[in-house]
Amino acid sequence: MEIIKSEKDFTATILLCFFLGGLGIHRFYVGKVGTGILQLITFGGLGIWALVDFIRIILGNFKDKQGYYIKN
Repeated sequence: MEIIKSEKDFTATILLCFFLGGLGIHRFYVGKVGTGILQLITFGGLGIWALVDFIRIILGNFKDKQGYYIKN
């Protein structure tokens, strides 16, 4: 099975998550508007959801809206 890499930039995604993860801005960037809104109104699941996303991005296990992995 071939892993398809997303067109979204890894560095931009990780920086958005680090600085604005509590607002879900990184999810808006990758096209996940619905969950971005949920993170926005819950402040990133009180930080826990944003932290999990940050770790998933670092590990290369975070996907964009099309299901492609955001990798460095």
